[in-house]
Amino acid sequence: MRKNLIRFNSLLLLLVVMLLSCSKTPSPSGELQPFHLSAVSLLESPFTHASFMNEGYVMAHDVDRLLAPFLIDAGLEPRAPRYGNWESDGLDGHTGGHFLTSFALMYASTGNEEAKRRLDYMVDELERCQIANGNGYVGGIPGGMAMWEEIKSGHINAGNFSLNGKWVPWYNIHKLYAGLRDAYLLGENEKALDMLIDLTDWCVDLVSGLSDEQVQQMLISEHGGVNEVFADVYAITGEEKYLELSRRFAHRVLLDPLIAGEDQLTGMHANTQIPKVIGFMRTAQLAGDREWEEASAFFWETVVNNRTVAMGGNSTYEHFHPKDDFSSMIDSREGPETCNTYNMMKLSQQLYFSRNDLKYIDYYERSLYNHILASIHPEHGGLVYFTPMRPMHYRVYSNPEHTFWCCVGSGIENHAKYGELIYAHDDKNVYVNLYIPSKLNWKGKGIKLSQQTTFPESESTTITIDENNSGEFGVFIRHPQWVKPGSLTVKVNGRRIRGNSSPGDYFAVSRNWNPGDEIVIELPMFTYGEEMPDGSPFLALLHGPIVLTASTGTRDLDGLVADDSRMGHIAHGALYSRENAPMLLLDDENWTEKVKSSDSPLTFTAPELIYPREFSDLELIPFYKLHDARYMVYWQTATSEEIEKIRVELQERERVLMALEAQTIDHVETGQQQPESDRGFQGEQTEAGVHQNRHWRHASGWFSYYLNDRQAEAKTLRVTYYGLDRDRDFDIILNGEVIATVNLDGSQGDSFFDVDYQIPSHIAEKQQNGRHLLMFRAHEGSIAGGIFYVRLMR
Repeated sequence: MRKNLIRFNSLLLLLVVMLLSCSKTPSPSGELQPFHLSAVSLLESPFTHASFMNEGYVMAHDVDRLLAPFLIDAGLEPRAPRYGNWESDGLDGHTGGHFLTSFALMYASTGNEEAKRRLDYMVDELERCQIANGNGYVGGIPGGMAMWEEIKSGHINAGNFSLNGKWVPWYNIHKLYAGLRDAYLLGENEKALDMLIDLTDWCVDLVSGLSDEQVQQMLISEHGGVNEVFADVYAITGEEKYLELSRRFAHRVLLDPLIAGEDQLTGMHANTQIPKVIGFMRTAQLAGDREWEEASAFFWETVVNNRTVAMGGNSTYEHFHPKDDFSSMIDSREGPETCNTYNMMKLSQQLYFSRNDLKYIDYYERSLYNHILASIHPEHGGLVYFTPMRPMHYRVYSNPEHTFWCCVGSGIENHAKYGELIYAHDDKNVYVNLYIPSKLNWKGKGIKLSQQTTFPESESTTITIDENNSGEFGVFIRHPQWVKPGSLTVKVNGRRIRGNSSPGDYFAVSRNWNPGDEIVIELPMFTYGEEMPDGSPFLALLHGPIVLTASTGTRDLDGLVADDSRMGHIAHGALYSRENAPMLLLDDENWTEKVKSSDSPLTFTAPELIYPREFSDLELIPFYKLHDARYMVYWQTATSEEIEKIRVELQERERVLMALEAQTIDHVETGQQQPESDRGFQGEQTEAGVHQNRHWRHASGWFSYYLNDRQAEAKTLRVTYYGLDRDRDFDIILNGEVIATVNLDGSQGDSFFDVDYQIPSHIAEKQQNGRHLLMFRAHEGSIAGGIFYVRLMR
């Protein structure tokens, strides 16, 4: 009897313990929603430091100089001279819109009163410009008013990055549209809303007399995500005309194939397309348009799964390369552009809230740590444009008041909004998406909690309930893809909670929480490799969501901090031959066991894997921690039997590449947006496109570039043509003189071929300020080109 009683009491105690260790699994209650940025504050972490450095970078600028283009275009006297670089090369004013957004984000995230003061001042000055213009318009585009009148009258001459002779004016003004929206929604500036509505009404009037065909012709020119802002104006006002305007600004050349589930992205300028899709998705959300949402999701799938590298970025030379050929990613200085990732993260956020699918958070997190956090210098706050994946190359950083690239504009936004997706909510529950030290204040529910962690340097995080005036609610904890099934564990006040979750699910715990309750989440990580999406033998090493890198030295870091030169955002230092780069020897399936952790957090060695031996002592560290150095992200892989053969093949390939590199003074990837813009492209009756995955430009009129030759070394001009182009007669003119008359007769067959033209010394000597003016001019009734590449050589 006594034994039975003891056993009964033991079973009863076990049942009580089990009940204490279990909490009711909650169900979602309503659609997921983001928290306002003001509800989330960061605690000490690398993100806090990046935000602090970004604040210093932003505040180093004079807002009167940022405003100068708007005042000049409105016929008002500027209070200070405009900035240089992209702010005086035809894209004048684009940065001002980004600064409005950055100030609004800072104010919402931290309550920064100086940011609020500067934001309000900018809005007041922009209002003066809008009033002076008298029609609702405000912009910094040089000669913008006259250009828009041409558009309104139906005179439209659009190229991929030009519109009626101006450099992407819709892209430019989109930054102001977005800045005014954010000044209202995040910066609490009511005047900004009135200005935004007036500016949008100006656009309604501008295109009211244009046919849909004319609008589509206009949209050939890069136009940012202006369609998204028009949809947002509809969301704010409820006026259908703005939703209709958003629909009219949907570029069908991109949208229609996406609706059909067709990937036609190869050769397209990547960051021209991504903002358009953000607009498609925003319109779909507001209009309940399932077809447009599916198109947006298809775009995300093909970019993330087929065109994205391990750190979250995509494209080379700013363009989508073939999804089955990532060779340019390994070869190029101009790897993934930060703007692309900024926009893909925005699209991921939209899709997450629409679909409640954690694959979008997995991508967002990967990109946040490995591209965005890595794109700001931890000591001077400079921002990165291109992040080369080429082995043993490096990144270049911006310079405040000297560099005004697009990735500076998006960059000063990136590092002011780290709190935007750490948490989400439905009607009553909190969702924990990211493991970043932070505090959440859900004022509407009287819920406060904090998250303390040193993740990713540790594999756990602790969430403390600081206040609860809402009774019972659930905490939904993301189970990331990088935590194996069954490995994520959750303890509440020291007791493990029973429950199962798999990668891509939430582990949910519900109870009537008391202040001081603690949730400890264990997130065991592992080391693994990730191949290039095309299956080529290049591997990135990761630990959890963190891309690992190794420094290969600090020599030849030319232009590490950029000057104000037109191409200063490109790391122009010497390419190092890949035959001399370290490789990974992968002789068996268990190779990851040879990656050993060291005494320092998130630091590893792999002496048995890294070849040759001179590199065997390289340390592997998080990519976001490495700056001012050449590096390895992707490693060529081989077995011990293959390695020597591969090195011989690489030696020959790289010998040719290095010789060409040594001969080249300047070059133009014709038909590609930024390379042409960087070299002062101009033209009449000219078009660009892609053939056999190569970009071209031709003209029935003419087109021209400036080629740099600061040391006066030019001897040869090399031009690439396509062998089946025929009946094309044109002149090549250098510094005002014809150096060749060309007849393409189709005799070279289905291949590309190069022709070298010697440059007479008397023509070379006519260069001005270290630049040659190169023009291709068609003969009457003929075509100049196609021109597939131009190379100026020693």
